[in-house]
Amino acid sequence: MTDRFLTASFAFTLMAGTASADYSLTILHTNDFHARFEPISKYDSGCSAEDNAAGECFGGTARLVTAITEARTRSNNAILVDGGDQFQGTLFYTYYKGALAAEMMNKLGYDAMTVGNHEFDDGPEVLRGFMDSIDFPILMSNADYSREALLSGTLQKSVVIERGGEKLGLIGLTPQDTDELASPGPNIVFTDPVDAVQSEVDRLEDEGVNKIIVLSHSGYVVDQRVAAETTGVDVIVGGHSNTLLSNTNERATGPYPTMVGSTAIVQAYAYGKFLGELNVTFNDAGEVTEAVGEPLVMDGSVAEDNATTDRIAELAKPLDEIRQRVVAETAAPINGDRDVCRAQECEMGNLVADAMLARVKDQGVSIAIANSGGLRASIDAGEVTMGEVLTVLPFQNTLSTFQLSGAGILAALENGVSQVEEGAGRFPQVAGMKFIWDSSVATGEGRVVEVMIAEGDAWVPLDPAKIYGVVTNNYVRGGGDGYKIFSTDGMNAYDYGPDLADVTAEYLTSQGPYRPYTDGRISKR
Repeated sequence: MTDRFLTASFAFTLMAGTASADYSLTILHTNDFHARFEPISKYDSGCSAEDNAAGECFGGTARLVTAITEARTRSNNAILVDGGDQFQGTLFYTYYKGALAAEMMNKLGYDAMTVGNHEFDDGPEVLRGFMDSIDFPILMSNADYSREALLSGTLQKSVVIERGGEKLGLIGLTPQDTDELASPGPNIVFTDPVDAVQSEVDRLEDEGVNKIIVLSHSGYVVDQRVAAETTGVDVIVGGHSNTLLSNTNERATGPYPTMVGSTAIVQAYAYGKFLGELNVTFNDAGEVTEAVGEPLVMDGSVAEDNATTDRIAELAKPLDEIRQRVVAETAAPINGDRDVCRAQECEMGNLVADAMLARVKDQGVSIAIANSGGLRASIDAGEVTMGEVLTVLPFQNTLSTFQLSGAGILAALENGVSQVEEGAGRFPQVAGMKFIWDSSVATGEGRVVEVMIAEGDAWVPLDPAKIYGVVTNNYVRGGGDGYKIFSTDGMNAYDYGPDLADVTAEYLTSQGPYRPYTDGRISKR
């Protein structure tokens, strides 16, 4: 048996030349769509009708309709699956919750999806409503939800579907820290992904299913671990880390597919910007003999389905007055790219943290801490609409103020830099302070090596014993993204301030033409 990765044809082949491949399957896939039903700009935010007509936009459900239809014609056997996080990200979700996602996913003909952490943003109630409206199974294997009446008996760990006379086992995975990332409620306990997957694989194999696909909203790093530490998994369709895997795109994190042993791992960035297309060949024993593919970019060359465009335009009417209102102007693009903001100081992080602090500074608050996971897009230069601000800050978070000791602030920053290597959303963007961290230090062992606090025109060292006024958003103040110390040790908390998007829009307005910047407030040793 030999392994070959054929760069020219984007192929990985096992048992080259002698295998008798008898079953081919095309896996079409999306992940982290985040309610981007309309086309998006290169900054992953809204794109004007004029720019779309000029071919400068990407994605949108109407393009996916065309691309998926065409892809199905290229295959005798095809499935369409999703790696989670259909929910949250634009006013479409704020207004319609899961109803529009269900309608469009049914139209596209999905065969299955996994539960993403954002499917829990509004608790099990909204997820259950979505589940009741979709024509396909939604899966989550690594959780005990037997005590959650809304999900028990309805949500499945895995499912078997048939395509071309063959049985396919599909298993769902959700982030193990979903209780920190969203609002699943107290009745769900999330568990280790490796153990959960292996348990479902063993059960499926006992039922005679030997072609197994994991739909994983766990991130590229975890997917590689699952592939390495389990047996029987043929393909992992990923999500959560918004990773672009490709053999042609210079921004790709790794090859498409990424092979770990004989398991093919794929992921297709986010926001409907790409449609993943993996062609897999199995031999009689259910072993992968070839995995060939490449994400297809949903750019202006992909025609939009007119009926879908019309339907989305109809549904957008209640949102347009809010979205189209011009609130400010920026002299240059404001970079909110997740790969930047989740690892270092970024322009969007400075804007949001500065806006938060400016709003409450007269209340004795001197420090702002914002989670980078709350920043969902960049903003291009020129006029800034409320729709653009809401695309950056879609979660309807409110400002939260509280008091915390300097020791607690240091612990919070340690949490913030604890998962940089994984691209976690807990990375802190700050105002009123600056800090230095050292990535060579192990997590939890003192990565944050210096913290300075602004006092008037001076910078003074953080005093562990001093009590500071802090502002963040209500999600983080409640312990989200691992900031549990804000919930347990925060004093005199008030979680019902103005909406963070409104605060940011008003701050932008007050600045005249806003000039994005970084100033070294976060540095890495």
